[in-house]
Amino acid sequence: FQQQIDAQEKIMIGVNKYVEEDEQVDIPFLEIDDSVETEQLKRLAAVKRKRDGRRVAECLNAIRNACKKGDNVMPYCIEAVKSYATVQEICDVYREVYGEYRDPGIY
Repeated sequence: FQQQIDAQEKIMIGVNKYVEEDEQVDIPFLEIDDSVETEQLKRLAAVKRKRDGRRVAECLNAIRNACKKGDNVMPYCIEAVKSYATVQEICDVYREVYGEYRDPGIY
């Protein structure tokens, strides 16, 4: 694809056609202070302390079993979230059961 763009076999407006040579584009980007991460981690730790850890483990195990059986996991995910399981914990169960996708890097 990039070779086609470079050879102008494929035209992309603003990339290899109708490009202003001296155009300087200032792209703003969002900067978030490190204190935001620290505060969020504190809040997450507080939630994990207050939740019923045994109930969370039961919900995650129910998701695991549903994945292995090929059942609909949505009701189990809803219960897990209501029990304050994190998205990361739920995704960890998916990765445990299904593995993690690895891009083969081939076009």
